[in-house]
Amino acid sequence: MNPDNCIVVFSGGQDSTTCLFWAIKKFKNVIAVTFNYGQRHALEIEIAKNICKELNIEHNILDMSLLSQLNPNALTHHDIEVFQNESELPSTFVPARNLLFMSFAGAVAFNKKAKHLVTGVSEADFSGYPDCRDSFMKSMNLSLNLSMNEEFVIHTPLMWRNKSEVWKLSDELGVLDYVKKNTLTCYEGIKGNGCLKCPACELRNNGYEKYIKLKNSTTEK
Repeated sequence: MNPDNCIVVFSGGQDSTTCLFWAIKKFKNVIAVTFNYGQRHALEIEIAKNICKELNIEHNILDMSLLSQLNPNALTHHDIEVFQNESELPSTFVPARNLLFMSFAGAVAFNKKAKHLVTGVSEADFSGYPDCRDSFMKSMNLSLNLSMNEEFVIHTPLMWRNKSEVWKLSDELGVLDYVKKNTLTCYEGIKGNGCLKCPACELRNNGYEKYIKLKNSTTEK
């Protein structure tokens, strides 16, 4: 495995785009992998394509449409409402998504001789998704290594960062405005600031406002 090669799991959203820029700073050769799993908005894939083209990053799109045929959820079925109750998993939870994504990203890494894999999962702001936890990613790393007899390293630069801290990281990387304008996080498929109403937009925009307020107060001092 080449320690200069890195695979980034890339959706074109705020988190994965921040991770893409993070990886570009860390590794010489960065390759993005996007999964087409029948997600709510195909625009996601187009945005991922455009960002990779602008950054001159090799971009692989893998067909994972099988996911949309399994347990119904709001991310793959337009007729299911987006909602989140404290007592249960969000309607946007896609069972086995990160399990399959990381497995296939590992297969790409094996093919590309890439030692490193990067994903934007976070336990600080994980919306109740169990497959975004640090313990899962550590177990996934071990499983990939055992399954292919390699020594992959999975990086999760956002694992302990809330959305405000993710904005801070993008600012430190010099790409805050780029991420704000060019990514898609909104469940309604609206680029940039989004609809401002869905759970993803609330999380993203509340984090942005909190970071900007903190940044301005620090500057004033």
